[in-house]
Amino acid sequence: MMSIATDLENGAMSRVLAVLVLEDGRIMRGRSFGAIGTAYGEAVFSTGMSGYQETLTDPSYRRQVVIMTAPHIGNTGMNHEDPESTRIWVAGYVVRDPSRVTSNWRADSDLESDLVEQGIVGLCEIDTRALTRHLRERGSMRVGLFSGSDAEATDAELLARVQATPQMQGASLTDEVTTVESYVIAAQGSKRFTVAAIDLGIKSMTPFRMAERGIEVHVLPASTSFEQVAALAPDGVFFSNGPGDPATATHAISVMQSVLEARIPVFGICFGNQILGRALGLGTYKLRYGHRGINQPVMDLRTRKVEVTAHNHGFAVDAPRDGAFDTPYGRAEVSHVCLNDDVVEGLRLLDRPAFSVQYHPEAAAGPHDASYLFDEFVTAMEAGAHAQA
Repeated sequence: MMSIATDLENGAMSRVLAVLVLEDGRIMRGRSFGAIGTAYGEAVFSTGMSGYQETLTDPSYRRQVVIMTAPHIGNTGMNHEDPESTRIWVAGYVVRDPSRVTSNWRADSDLESDLVEQGIVGLCEIDTRALTRHLRERGSMRVGLFSGSDAEATDAELLARVQATPQMQGASLTDEVTTVESYVIAAQGSKRFTVAAIDLGIKSMTPFRMAERGIEVHVLPASTSFEQVAALAPDGVFFSNGPGDPATATHAISVMQSVLEARIPVFGICFGNQILGRALGLGTYKLRYGHRGINQPVMDLRTRKVEVTAHNHGFAVDAPRDGAFDTPYGRAEVSHVCLNDDVVEGLRLLDRPAFSVQYHPEAAAGPHDASYLFDEFVTAMEAGAHAQA
């Protein structure tokens, strides 16, 4: 059941009572924001003060209820140039104070109208920072948003419904977000390379960043076999970001292993980093509350340079931090770490052309500290072309 009422006198959205219920029993009451009804997912928080349109349309947020720590959301509205996919993917959206006015020359619509149009249940007028502190202390957990008649059940009934929903750990979600059919993003200017991009939940800015560098990008469904990849004779293979538990992505891991065996240059980001880790025989684990936002500090261990980076991940790779370690494909090392908690943020093979990072170097909405990684992918493909010459 999805609906919204409109206050005809002032044009503002009328708000009904809404309830947020966490699986540990904490309950917060506010007002509806967006569609009215019920939403379930994993409660996660994002620390970005801007870029909410990119967050909402990132397929990696499939089955997650996003809580914005910045108090005022919606000021710049929504436009048709910045989405990272064709739809909003978040399961639900929680903000403190929705902007009552959209003020940006690029805006085509306002945030709440888009939430309503796409049936995204939201909640506002609660203390999102208190909620964030709770999640930092207790960890990410299942949550339900209830508004309208759906909120009329007792607290005990609502809690039972939340606790009956599936956990994120063990969730296989790539098939829900991947492209159904392959498509091609043409190189800008002269074509230099061909890349096969495995879509595990890819953001639209990623192939664009490669196209800027003269790369023709073939975006392929997650079910694509290595034989289909090899048929393209790619100069490199890219594994994208995406939602869910990497331990369930057995097909993508198998394809990654075949690509490594073939010594084709590999670049992975976010979920792709976890896929590389598992292909190397490393484990992955669920973080207590994950990294989400556009202000996460990461150190490049090769240069000791600190980058401000964009993140969206709830799982991480378990890898040795000190020096090189052995894998079935030669030596590897951790290339980047998060300075907040020492989580592995990058991997690099030393004997084959393969590397990955846990964050988002395409960083639509910024920051752009890590855009050089696309240049490193180009360098790897150049080296591969010279080796074959």
